[in-house]
Amino acid sequence: MKIDNTAEARPWDGVEFADVVYVEPVEGGLTRLLAVFASQLPGSVGPVRSARETDMGVLGAYGRPALVFSGAAPPVMDEIVAAPLVPAVPREFPAAFRRDDRRPAPVNVYVDLADLRGRVPEAGPVQDIGLRFGPAPDGGAPAPERTVRVGSTAVTVTWSAPDDAWTIATGEEIAVAGPDRRPVRADTVVVQRVGVVESSVRDSAGSASPIALTVGAGDAEVLRDGRSFPARWSRPAAGDPTRLTAPDGREVPLHPGRTWVLLVA
Repeated sequence: MKIDNTAEARPWDGVEFADVVYVEPVEGGLTRLLAVFASQLPGSVGPVRSARETDMGVLGAYGRPALVFSGAAPPVMDEIVAAPLVPAVPREFPAAFRRDDRRPAPVNVYVDLADLRGRVPEAGPVQDIGLRFGPAPDGGAPAPERTVRVGSTAVTVTWSAPDDAWTIATGEEIAVAGPDRRPVRADTVVVQRVGVVESSVRDSAGSASPIALTVGAGDAEVLRDGRSFPARWSRPAAGDPTRLTAPDGREVPLHPGRTWVLLVA
C-alpha cells in the first residue's frame, strides 16, 4: 500500500508491521512508502496516498498483489488497470477505509487491512521476490549509521545494538508509529541504486513525477547487524525476482525480519 512520508503524515499507523517497505522518490524531491504486508494485516494502516508508476515496476515481482492506494493520475491508473494486480481504493471498498478527523486531508485516510483482505479474494499469494535470509556473511564493514538521498530527501538509518535493529529517519525526524510513538525499526536495510527517469505525469506545481527503474542491474549495499556488505542487484524482467549478490557471486542473505529498501538514484 502507498503511505505518505511527509511531516504532516507522521506518525504513521501500522507501518512497523510491514514485511518489506520501499522508500520511493516522488515529485518535488519528496518520498513515499510502498509497504508490503503479508505476515500481519493490521486493523489501521496509513495515511493512504496515491499510486505512482514506480509501484508497478516494483510489484511485478510479487505475483498478483492487491495495491491499496487513494487514487492516481489518469495515465498511472491506466497502467494499474493493465498490471497484474488488484486495485483497492476507498470508493470500491468503503467499509475497509476510514477518515481521521483529527488530521487534515489528504493525509487522513486509513485502511483496515484485515477487513480489506476478505474483500479482495482475487489477490494471490506472494511469490518468490528473490530476497534470501540467513546468518550474516563473512566480512562487511562496521556501519553504525548511513545517510543516503532518495530524491532530494535525506534518509538516515542508525544501528541500535540493544534493539538489534535499525531506526529510520527522514531528515532529522526518526520514524515512529501509533499513539505511543514507538520507533519503526528494520532488521535489514538495502540501499538499491537505480536509474531514475521523468514521467510525463506532473503535479499541480508542474514538477515531473520520477520513475525509479527496478528492472535491470546496479550497485547495492546491504546493511544488517550493524555492518555494511557491498552487493549487486539484478532483475532481468518485471516478473523476475531481485537477486542480491556479493562480489564473489554468492547471494547476500538478509537478517530475517523487516526489510526496508531505499531506492537511491
